[in-house]
Amino acid sequence: MAERIGFVGVGRMGANMARRLKEVGFPVTALYDVRPAATLDLARELGAEACTTLARLTALSDVVLTVVTDDQAMRAIYKSPRQGDSLLANAAGKLFINCATVSPEVHVEVDKAAKKAGAEALEACMASSITQAREGTLYLMLGGSEATFERAKPILEHLAASMRYIGKPGQAAIVKALVNMVMNINTAGLAEGLGLGAAFKLDLAMLREVFSQTGANSRVLQTDGEDMQNRDHSCFFSAAHAAKDSGIALNLAKAQRLNLPLAGATFKQYSRMAKEGLGELDKSGVAELTFKGRHKGGKKR
Repeated sequence: MAERIGFVGVGRMGANMARRLKEVGFPVTALYDVRPAATLDLARELGAEACTTLARLTALSDVVLTVVTDDQAMRAIYKSPRQGDSLLANAAGKLFINCATVSPEVHVEVDKAAKKAGAEALEACMASSITQAREGTLYLMLGGSEATFERAKPILEHLAASMRYIGKPGQAAIVKALVNMVMNINTAGLAEGLGLGAAFKLDLAMLREVFSQTGANSRVLQTDGEDMQNRDHSCFFSAAHAAKDSGIALNLAKAQRLNLPLAGATFKQYSRMAKEGLGELDKSGVAELTFKGRHKGGKKR
């Protein structure tokens, strides 16, 4: 009998992962989100219960996938049941698969808390976006015990085109932080290159083609270059999340006494976007800060 699946966090990624698992035959039985309306709509679509407590979701699930926003949200759902509503209430035997990009130390804390409750936890860091979540073609970096990874594999194989087991708790989160740090640097660099090209009135389609055939090529050129040119910043990975993730990497660097000036500059750019009301644009929206005449003082010209 297939294990019952619950989801905590049914935003862009979580909702499409839930749809994918339901589509391939898993019983998606329970959903929870801090936005009740989103939970109700998806619950009706999938035939699941829209849970009003985390403890209820755990009771209805054998495996729980979480896709929350940040360290604070992650700690909140895994607090001690003595402190209030928690996924860890009566959690013995349950498996928690945590997909959000949060600090490695938080994944380690959750792993310890789950073990104390008689449960298992696995970090399943994602390096893909909404389309891949819906199609089951995510790239996953896994951290936790190998036995827990093996238990989760039959589910994860329906969500991912490729998986890489990284190692003990916290290690996959370190790798994910580095992935997003480098991606964010590449994105900001591409925005500057195209922005400078635009200032010289170059044909940006030509410039992107030249970039693609030279050392300026990158994955973000393929995914974001045309969007930067056309100012199409429909959100697949928000600027606010880019700022958060660059911040995680900078904290890791600080702990190792490393100076990362490019990561620092990128963090400042994405933090500025969030501060000036652009945080919910896609990360490609960093081009709004670099193209002449596009943005100033929180308003587009």
